[in-house]
Amino acid sequence: MKTLYLDCGMGAAGDMLTAALTELMPDPDDFVERLNSLGIPDVEFSVEHTSKCGIIGTHMKVSVHGVSEGEEHHDHDHDHHGHDHEGHHSHTSMHDIEHIVGDLRVPSAVKSDILAVYSLIAEAESHAHGVPVSEIHFHEVGTMDAVADITAVCLAIHELSPDMIVASPVHVGYGSVECAHGILPVPAPATEYILRGVPIYGGSVKGELCTPTGAALLKHFVKNFGDMPVLRIFASGYGMGTKDFEQANCIRALIGESVDSTDTVTMLSCNIDDMSAEDISYAMTMLFAGGAMEVFTVPVGMKKSRMGTMLCVICNDDNKESILEIIFMHTSTIGVRESVTKRYVLDRHTETVNTPYGKIHRKISTGYGVSRVKYEHDDLERLAAENYVSIDEIRSELAKINDDDGE
Repeated sequence: MKTLYLDCGMGAAGDMLTAALTELMPDPDDFVERLNSLGIPDVEFSVEHTSKCGIIGTHMKVSVHGVSEGEEHHDHDHDHHGHDHEGHHSHTSMHDIEHIVGDLRVPSAVKSDILAVYSLIAEAESHAHGVPVSEIHFHEVGTMDAVADITAVCLAIHELSPDMIVASPVHVGYGSVECAHGILPVPAPATEYILRGVPIYGGSVKGELCTPTGAALLKHFVKNFGDMPVLRIFASGYGMGTKDFEQANCIRALIGESVDSTDTVTMLSCNIDDMSAEDISYAMTMLFAGGAMEVFTVPVGMKKSRMGTMLCVICNDDNKESILEIIFMHTSTIGVRESVTKRYVLDRHTETVNTPYGKIHRKISTGYGVSRVKYEHDDLERLAAENYVSIDEIRSELAKINDDDGE
């Protein structure tokens, strides 16, 4: 399946992500021209080709009223921090952002992504400053150049349309950063809040490497953070920062075809004819709690024509010993069989979907030429109870959402 991998070894900022993704477009110059025709007020995009530590890449320059951010704020570690000082930029509310986004000449799905990214930022700013979301003013990430960065990234990902997006753990830097509120620790409180649940590290680079804008874009789009998957790469892009460090100050974006997944698992099995169904059920519960990947039973005919149960447990080799201990502790068996087998699996990730009834989780499974979507049944039950509707009615609404996603 088509996979986008983002190397965030030097953090993430909106303009760097824009530049890296622009290099992945079939015609980067045409993409920049189209960015300039989207209707972002007083904004102009232009690209500069630059080199960091011998690597050639792109710096995306965003000018507002003819002045670029870099010309206004020379003390920033990155081209775009999201932490802008007071200047000609106005303090922008979420309502203002919604109005600006509503007028953009982009698909409705892109508008939804832009607003979702801003909602993450608004929630983080609300938490960091103790102010209700309705009263948040984006004097730090509400400037038109931030709107430009978020719009560009959302549009690029929409057009690249990867089946899966993976990113490395995020290097956030260390030290402090100056912003409209004063001197803040790195990562800034809003950035730290957005990145909760995401693997991050401080590293040895002093300065703010990941901005609120970059953090929100990663949090919204990236479903898996970790090592680069096995890829057949067919394009790469390098988005450059302005400041120089000992290592290349850039985000690298790779897009390619991920290899269908296989792995090796251990199957443990035993035959039981002297346990009640209730006791076997408890043993299965304990096996799942102990880390078994799958536990199931099969009715079998045993010696003296007795009916019995074959208990089968699938696990990884590294937790095989602990699973064996659980089997012997909670069943009556005196022997367990082992077989090692290859397993072919679909790549899976979970995402959250907003519906008129509330949020619901769905599992996406892809690979081997198929793509499947399954909604969490516990969520279906919860939303049905909360909204006093049937599960079928919610499923009908989800079918409409799936149709819209497919357009």
